[in-house]
Amino acid sequence: MHPSADLTANSAGNGKAGFSNWLQPQPDRQGTAMLSFVIRRLGTMALTMLCLTMIVFFLINLEPNLKKLAISQTEMHTSAEQLESWLVNHGYRQNFFVRYGQWLGVVPKQPVTDPATGKPTQRFSFCNDPLEPKFSGILEGDFGCSTKFKTSVASKLFPALAATGILMLCVLLVMVPISLLIGILAGMREGSRTDRTLSVASIASTATPEYVSGVIFTVIFASWLGWLNGSAASASQGITFYNFTLPVMTLAIYGIGYIARMTRASMVEVMTQQYIRTARLKGLSFGSVVVKHALRNALIAPFTVIMLQFPWLLTGVVIVEVMFRYQGFGYTLVEAAGNNDIDLLLGCSLVSVFIVLITQLISDVGYAFLNPRIRVQ
Repeated sequence: MHPSADLTANSAGNGKAGFSNWLQPQPDRQGTAMLSFVIRRLGTMALTMLCLTMIVFFLINLEPNLKKLAISQTEMHTSAEQLESWLVNHGYRQNFFVRYGQWLGVVPKQPVTDPATGKPTQRFSFCNDPLEPKFSGILEGDFGCSTKFKTSVASKLFPALAATGILMLCVLLVMVPISLLIGILAGMREGSRTDRTLSVASIASTATPEYVSGVIFTVIFASWLGWLNGSAASASQGITFYNFTLPVMTLAIYGIGYIARMTRASMVEVMTQQYIRTARLKGLSFGSVVVKHALRNALIAPFTVIMLQFPWLLTGVVIVEVMFRYQGFGYTLVEAAGNNDIDLLLGCSLVSVFIVLITQLISDVGYAFLNPRIRVQ
């Protein structure tokens, strides 16, 4: 072959190699792109939280809710003038944007004036409001006062969140391994008897709402067999298998079916890929192919689904905690809504929005790390 031909071939080869290397994600570029992505998402989260909290603040402070709050804090036969006076004296008649800014902590909170003495006083005797203009809102850690529980919102909200966090952790520890195992077993051999049986069971569990499965479990395991406690009220003093199993089972049963179906679909798709056929043709055993080649790729989609279970669990705990009288976030939210506890409702709404947005961010970042194609893009 002519030397120039060799040179041309080598140049072409080097060009292809260089182009291929250019397509590979460089560590510095990849890290910078990921950091930029996270910063953009954090900015979007902050703007979303600002808009959503403003909408929630407006809806919670509508006139009917304020009137109900005034009635609940005064005598039932109080006149309309006295109710209006109570709202004015407790700062509920200030400008909407001023009140929203005070709640956020970007506008100084003004003390209310005692009509009898004309001196600054606290809105409620059970809460330490500032007696002079002061920045005291969410950004400063002041969530307001709970008119239902006669205490600060933070002292009621955070213990309830901790209790719900324990419940959600137990649910995830039960739900995730079982659902992944079911989905993998069903997806390994599409169309088999095992696949059909597990798929039907998954669909049945997904189609059963929490309040239905909760009643069924209570009737069977608490009333009929007597194995478990039908109430989780005593769990606030100490969690046991006897008083905590039913709430965990009720929440987990729905999520198990949903995650199992997503895992099965992902596993079926992966098992039909060319590299799986190549691994089998090389003589690898079926179990080795599944564990070494299929499993990691099949778990990318279920990871996103699992992270998105957190917003669903927030709605599920409302039903389950009220049903089993478990003193957690959902139970506190229902109590606040039923008693027009404005500050506590706002605190619960803020926490809900934050959890939904942060889990979506973790889901997106985790998906990008697990999927190289997303990192290249």
